[in-house]
Amino acid sequence: MQAAAVAEVVEFPDAEALEAFEDARAVEAAARGDRRAFERLYRRHVGRVHALCLRLAGHRETAEDCVQEAFVNAWRALPAFQSRSRFSTWLHRIAVNTVLARHRGLAARLESTAGDDPELLDRRSVDDTPPLDLEAAIGGLPDGARHVLVLVGLYGFSHEEVSTELGIAVGTSKAQLHRARRLLVARLGLAAEDP
Repeated sequence: MQAAAVAEVVEFPDAEALEAFEDARAVEAAARGDRRAFERLYRRHVGRVHALCLRLAGHRETAEDCVQEAFVNAWRALPAFQSRSRFSTWLHRIAVNTVLARHRGLAARLESTAGDDPELLDRRSVDDTPPLDLEAAIGGLPDGARHVLVLVGLYGFSHEEVSTELGIAVGTSKAQLHRARRLLVARLGLAAEDP
């Protein structure tokens, strides 16, 4: 029975449950090679994956490349997807890994060209004008702080999950989140709250 026909018979408590059900059916079809089913998955999730990649990468062009690469990786890995988590969670993990792999590759290339000057590794090509909005402020954060802020603060990852994904200690994740918040307060010109 097709997913649409079953969806009409089964009542879903909310739109999220319906989306998960439709995703599961499309994943089954796509894993068997149905490109149209994968296209439905792509259309449903591309906006959220793009937002995640943009927030992590900080640059539109890099984010767009990472989105395409993440979906290509998902298509290739789909037959091995075991449905232990929701498709959207699995896809977001692929997107995060894609951005981080690209970042690690860039860092390695910079490290080999920067020599012993650590200042060259931490510099970003950001203009000196103050950010006008939260997205710009997040995009201007140093990579480590931005990655942790996006994963913990925006996508709800735990510090333990971030530790695993980024290959850092849990304490480092917590420190980077604190640093990101402090920098955002300063960049947005907000008064810091007293504890």
